[in-house]
Amino acid sequence: MQLRYNFRVYPTPGQRVALAQAFGCARVVYNDNLRAREAAYEAGVKLSDTEVQRRVVTDAKRTVQRSWLAGVSSVVLVQACQDARTAYRNWFDSLSGKRKGPKLGKPRLRSRKDNRQAIRLTRNGFGVRANRKLYVAKVGELKIAWSRELPSEPSSVAIVKDSAGRYFASFVVAVEDRSLPGVDSEVGIDLGLATFAVLSNGRRIDSPRFLRQAEHRLKKAQRCLSRKEQGSQNRVKARVRVARAHARVADTRRDFAHKHSTRIIRENQAIFVEDLCVKGLARTNLAKSVHDAGWGMFTRLLEEKARRYGRRFARVDRWFPSTRLCSVCGVVGDSKPLQVREWTCGCGAVHDRDLNAARNILAAGLAESRNACGGAVSPAA
Repeated sequence: MQLRYNFRVYPTPGQRVALAQAFGCARVVYNDNLRAREAAYEAGVKLSDTEVQRRVVTDAKRTVQRSWLAGVSSVVLVQACQDARTAYRNWFDSLSGKRKGPKLGKPRLRSRKDNRQAIRLTRNGFGVRANRKLYVAKVGELKIAWSRELPSEPSSVAIVKDSAGRYFASFVVAVEDRSLPGVDSEVGIDLGLATFAVLSNGRRIDSPRFLRQAEHRLKKAQRCLSRKEQGSQNRVKARVRVARAHARVADTRRDFAHKHSTRIIRENQAIFVEDLCVKGLARTNLAKSVHDAGWGMFTRLLEEKARRYGRRFARVDRWFPSTRLCSVCGVVGDSKPLQVREWTCGCGAVHDRDLNAARNILAAGLAESRNACGGAVSPAA
């Protein structure tokens, strides 16, 4: 399977200028590619990918208006054409139903005012030198902070500048799936807001509430931004300060999700979670807390790591009454408001709301994974 390995990059002032030029040229080629395809579609003309690339790259370099495209590596421009082609194809596949998942809209033009810029290069446009620096064509050797070794030779790399002004190198590498040693434990996970996660084995993961903790710093930075004059350099500096504060929150939340998902995968052979409708919950009055919790990212990491390390991962139906169902006698009780944290069943069992739900999720996941899987349940007459 292919994974991305991200590393922080520290370009010099001259290299930042060269990267800014590459970002701008890639954006222009991408937009010209979309315009050419749209004009051909409206005119009823069928253009091949090679013809579109020749028009927006090769022929454009010979014109006065686009002669500055020759100042950057041709690999960057070709990959921008490939990105536009992929976006256009995905839109048509989504309209025809060939592409699964949510419907995709028409690809939009990229703006020079976007706070995130990126270029992509294949093997003939970059290389890792013996001095541990990353060489990028027509940019130079970039200083890179290696936090770990690459498992294989990278097939491509993307140089990204985020909204906080930081530069990253994202390598695409091929890794082999390696299964972890088998364990006997299986776990069901109930996600929540007061407590981030309650496991069926009794373990609880407290909710860090990263955004809530950083609200004071964010409010101060955003108030300072709102007082700066439009178009001034002070406003640019204030915007970067706000972006850095948000990036710190996002990085901390991502680190939290990675660490806890890895521990759960290592300690359990099977993991079952409830299939929550995060988009629906994000439209309620709990929207800020739901987004701050990061349930979607956490469950996605669990699923990806389970597939990579040979674990079993499954989602339990969101309509399954995990909270109202007694994990002892199996009787479904009345609906429980959020303020009810403990309740007593008619059989005399006293349940913690979250722990009981986690146990029911585990039982439902095991029952679903051990059923007949489409076979005949009743014996033939």
